[in-house]
Amino acid sequence: MKQPIKPKDLVLVVDDSADSLGMINDTLDAEGLTVLIALEGNQALAIAKSMPPDIILMDAIMPNMDGFETCKQIKAIPHLAHIPVIFMTGLSDTESILKGFHAGGVDYIQKPVNGEELIARIRVHLNNARLTQSARIALDSAGQFLIATDSQGQLLWATPQARELFESAELDNRWQHEHLHEVLSPVFKQAQLQNKSMVIEAGSKALVACYIGDAHANEHLWRLVDQERHSEENILRERFGLTERESEVLLWLARGKGNAEIAIILGVSPRTVNKHLEQVFRKLNVENRTSAAVMALKHLDAQTTY
Repeated sequence: MKQPIKPKDLVLVVDDSADSLGMINDTLDAEGLTVLIALEGNQALAIAKSMPPDIILMDAIMPNMDGFETCKQIKAIPHLAHIPVIFMTGLSDTESILKGFHAGGVDYIQKPVNGEELIARIRVHLNNARLTQSARIALDSAGQFLIATDSQGQLLWATPQARELFESAELDNRWQHEHLHEVLSPVFKQAQLQNKSMVIEAGSKALVACYIGDAHANEHLWRLVDQERHSEENILRERFGLTERESEVLLWLARGKGNAEIAIILGVSPRTVNKHLEQVFRKLNVENRTSAAVMALKHLDAQTTY
């Protein structure tokens, strides 16, 4: 059963062709979507800033600022970076397709656009965006220094705390979107990703990006750490003799998250979370979630943490 598109969903269509805009507008309108239209890149940026859409359909080739550069600039704006961008293009060569993904796009569709295919792709990416956004809200509210990248190391999103840590190292938004992948991409060439970390030495102080798991198929989570400090997971792991994953589960438990939320954040199943909690309870010599959370919080409060 296909997922319905919600009437409230807002689509920004960016295209300099009146004929293309008319066809796409009619197709989306028939699905009950609200459509915003921009004729070029700068106009798209202005609209997105004032009225953030749920998804963007972006023509790749436009005069002045093309779709690739427009997408890069959108992704460099923290409160817009999570919005999925689907490129519409008559170009089918591999280089152009990769250019769209490197700019921050999640998908592409060839022109002339097939209405049924367009709606199907929008449906998939809206659903994925909602799941991702739910996890991001949980991460943001927990005050974690986390970022997500695609499989090339391109930044997809970052929690406010991670943004602040980047800024404290004098690594601005442009550096994050244009150069971070150069540091992180080598990790994905390795057979085993877990427990991998990369030192970021481009700024005024060294940061460490620690790979912690997958949120989705092409969305990978990293913890950003000031090299001079210990992370909360390290503190819990050293104090209670936990594995890396067990310390992550315990920390999220201490932050008030349920098993389903922890599973989404860590990219595992709720059953796996339960298995880790069984080991955590045994190592902490407690019988329930509340006791484990209290022990973790008391120990963290007594340490120098973030």
